[in-house]
Amino acid sequence: MRETDLYPPVKALLEGQGYVVKGEIGAADVVGVRGEDPPVIVELKTGFSLSLVNQCIDRQAITPHVYLAVPEGSGARAYGALKSNLKLARRLGLGVITVRLRDGLVVVHCDPGPFQPRLLKKPRERLLREFARRRGDPAQGGATRDGLMTSYRQDALALAAHLAAHGACKGSVARDATEVPQATRILRDNHYGWFVKISVGVYDLSEAGRAVATGTNP
Repeated sequence: MRETDLYPPVKALLEGQGYVVKGEIGAADVVGVRGEDPPVIVELKTGFSLSLVNQCIDRQAITPHVYLAVPEGSGARAYGALKSNLKLARRLGLGVITVRLRDGLVVVHCDPGPFQPRLLKKPRERLLREFARRRGDPAQGGATRDGLMTSYRQDALALAAHLAAHGACKGSVARDATEVPQATRILRDNHYGWFVKISVGVYDLSEAGRAVATGTNP
């Protein structure tokens, strides 16, 4: 595969929109000119890369109409990579084109233009809820996700400590004693394997839970 394999389909696409197209003009791979409109620049590469993105950003000093063009991929991995790169391109105001090499099919996935982020209410609420529930600041920024001290883990540890000190009890009793609102659900779900159900609504510690509560198994 060569970058030049992408040129004929991309040129045909632009010519179909009324542009006069020429290759390798200055530092640009493809330039299209149509009347008094700002020129269109397309950078051709055999795959997404940081250098391709940087090239396109440099071309934005010449025109707002800058695209990057790559061959069409296949499979779930390629689809996931395309979705991620489209997010990046939109945020940078770049257009994205893919070319299916076997038949020259060109797909414009997004056009250049200013990006306005769409704020999502649920992720923000989830973030702030976790922030509010976290006791103190037990995790350093940048720490691995494995074993991270989340508010859920803090709540489970508080319940384990209570059971270790007072023995088996109902979820409602543990809730009132530890001030963990979701005590019964945490005991029932037993995400960490620390709890065992003794009878209806009554829970105690498993061996693993007792080891954690007593500090013999961090």
